[in-house]
Amino acid sequence: MKGCKGTSLPDAGGVISKIRGGVTAATGFSAGAVKAKIKQGEGNDLALLSSKAPCSAAGAMTTNKIRASSVEWCAGHLPSNAVHAVVCNSGCANACTGEQGVKDTATMARIVAQTIGVADEAVLVASTGVIGHFLPMDDISAAMPALGAALSQSPKGGALFSKAIMTTDLTKKESAVKVTHSGQQYIVGGCTKGSGMICPNMATMLAFITTDARISPKRLDTIVKRVVDRTFNNLTVDGDTSTNDMVLVLANGASGCAISDKASADRFEEALHEVCNDLCKQIAADGEGATKRVEITITGAATGAEAKMAAKAIANSNLVKCALFGNDPNWGRIACAVGYSGVRFSDRSMTIRLCGIPVFENLRPLPFDQKKAHGALSKKVVTIEVNLGAGDACAVAHTCDFSYDYVKINAEYHT
Repeated sequence: MKGCKGTSLPDAGGVISKIRGGVTAATGFSAGAVKAKIKQGEGNDLALLSSKAPCSAAGAMTTNKIRASSVEWCAGHLPSNAVHAVVCNSGCANACTGEQGVKDTATMARIVAQTIGVADEAVLVASTGVIGHFLPMDDISAAMPALGAALSQSPKGGALFSKAIMTTDLTKKESAVKVTHSGQQYIVGGCTKGSGMICPNMATMLAFITTDARISPKRLDTIVKRVVDRTFNNLTVDGDTSTNDMVLVLANGASGCAISDKASADRFEEALHEVCNDLCKQIAADGEGATKRVEITITGAATGAEAKMAAKAIANSNLVKCALFGNDPNWGRIACAVGYSGVRFSDRSMTIRLCGIPVFENLRPLPFDQKKAHGALSKKVVTIEVNLGAGDACAVAHTCDFSYDYVKINAEYHT
């Protein structure tokens, strides 16, 4: 791989190309959405993703000690070789809802299973929205026949799914790639939601990814957790980690292309990384109140773990994010974050670059054109590059700036 993508995978051969689409880009997956009166306002709020063929499935869950019952349900059923569907509602997190919430999650799985003709355990459940509210199960049950009828294998079905899972998001977020390896082809596609309560180790962020490659649950689980650690776990908007975060990956094998050896597994991991990293960028760009997306690259770290620590410290710094909102090239706040992150660095060769402009070296400021830097920081995508000068490890983190609107959105959030 070229550059630092937070991975050390070798080039396994083959071609990965970006294509249009999301969760229905891969063969054999259908999706749809309906309005079930879960959240206020217009728009669908109940979505279903389905495969007629059983899927290998794996996932990564929030690290928050308080977890929604949907997270517990999925964690208890993964990894699996017999998943057929994922149902997701928006507008209600069904978190901190006690035994009733647990029953409602199981009921959600059961009525979806009855609708599409599979076992309850073959249905994964996800919820997002306000914590402490109960799901309107009567309305959800009433909407289920229409949801089953709405399933479509077309891009329209995937788009409906990605829109229905949104809460404070302003845009739907989809990504897909086609992989050619050893004369065979398969697709990896997915969607995500999230724009606030986003912090490394996942946040009020849900991601659903599908592939028509054939892969064992054990191998898929290992790869998914590695990729999530390099992508979604390096994403932050506001430093809060939610109760409902999940990344779920389903593989139905419909392409006939098997991920069965190291070379094919390396290529699959790279393709999954491409999709997840692209979805991370879209979340950062759509951060609540954000005016710009920020990409932080750490190089020269003593270890991969220290590279991530430095990247997260900068990405989580409210002072850095406020300076970026004001287009202020205040590199001192970046240096400060590195200093308290606990990582090793060289006082002789550590450097900082803002949008490619060198601003700091050897613990001293470098002369630079303030007006030029201000202009560069006003762009929609801003880069921060820090070379710690202590080794060869690297990491990339994604975040956004803090604006006045972030406070307004979260002061008034109720659905």
